[in-house]
Amino acid sequence: MKSSSQHPWSVGEVAERFELPTNVLRHWESVGLLQPDRDAAGRRRYGEDEIVRIAVIQRSKAAGMTLEQIAILLDDGRRGRHEVLFAHLADLDRRMEEMRLSKEMTEHAVQCSAHDITTCPQFRAGVDDVLAKF
Repeated sequence: MKSSSQHPWSVGEVAERFELPTNVLRHWESVGLLQPDRDAAGRRRYGEDEIVRIAVIQRSKAAGMTLEQIAILLDDGRRGRHEVLFAHLADLDRRMEEMRLSKEMTEHAVQCSAHDITTCPQFRAGVDDVLAKF
């Protein structure tokens, strides 16, 4: 997919706006996630379509997706998009549950007045599932 010619930005401008090193944008291009246009001097020019793709890549990476998964997500011609997305949703659900448990444990730790936090029953309840493995 070629980028739109409206408002073409340089690699430096895009990197600055997205708070990314320029080499990250070049890497994403090398693995096929981006296809910026080139100006007459051969410099990369990122149009609105590429800007949207960068935002999707950045948000997807923040959510824990791999570049391979993101490539499947962005490539309308590849099969497996739904499988990747369903697997990612399951992973997000698992991670959200882990975060919920961690938050509960931290809240108990903040409220616990015990000198040794590991002796606090409410705090220990937060690690019972791990202790059950032993």
